[in-house]
Amino acid sequence: MEQGTQSSFTIGIDTIEQMVAKLAEQSGWDLYKIKLGTPRDLEIVAALRQRTSATFRVDANCGWSIEQAIANSHELAKLDVEFIEQPLPPEASAADRQRLFRESALPVMADEDCQVEADVEKCAECFHGVNVKLCKCGGLTPALRMLRRARELNMRTMVGCMVESSIGISAAAQLAPLLDYADFDGAVLLQEDPAIGTEIRQGKIVLSDQPGHGAGLKEQP
Repeated sequence: MEQGTQSSFTIGIDTIEQMVAKLAEQSGWDLYKIKLGTPRDLEIVAALRQRTSATFRVDANCGWSIEQAIANSHELAKLDVEFIEQPLPPEASAADRQRLFRESALPVMADEDCQVEADVEKCAECFHGVNVKLCKCGGLTPALRMLRRARELNMRTMVGCMVESSIGISAAAQLAPLLDYADFDGAVLLQEDPAIGTEIRQGKIVLSDQPGHGAGLKEQP
């Protein structure tokens, strides 16, 4: 069964040439998440934008100062970027986080700042949304509570992943109806996935028809 929400494909930090090559290797997705945090971040996004009209999301990996984050947000908006994930480090001051919330040209999503249930409330006045990861928050039940609370606080919702097998992706995919954004490419990034379950086909989330979350280990030869 195919879900309406789509997943992004992550392009990891590398040289501009290599990031362009990674995009070419995984062409055809509607959504790409671009990992940033280099001195050439705007050049990277501009180079990738020349190759596709797909929607871009960027993850700054806590790598920007407040001044960089504000300035970059305005330039990235011109390049049709949808949102910025975790531009400031978790130790950034409340004043800087609130300033970015007010002055950013793009929505700002919390990742490292939102790892467990208690973090959602803390993010409500300095982020536009939260990225919840099952392996950080403790599984499906706390993730569900986090997403529901974020909705109550009028925040945007996202579930992300680490580089993980289809076991983890299949669990996360059960939350897709609650999400504004999804990043479920963890198993796609593996050279060999030891499991089967939910499939991500160029961003489309195709649930397994097996019981539960539909995942299991592959049979060994």
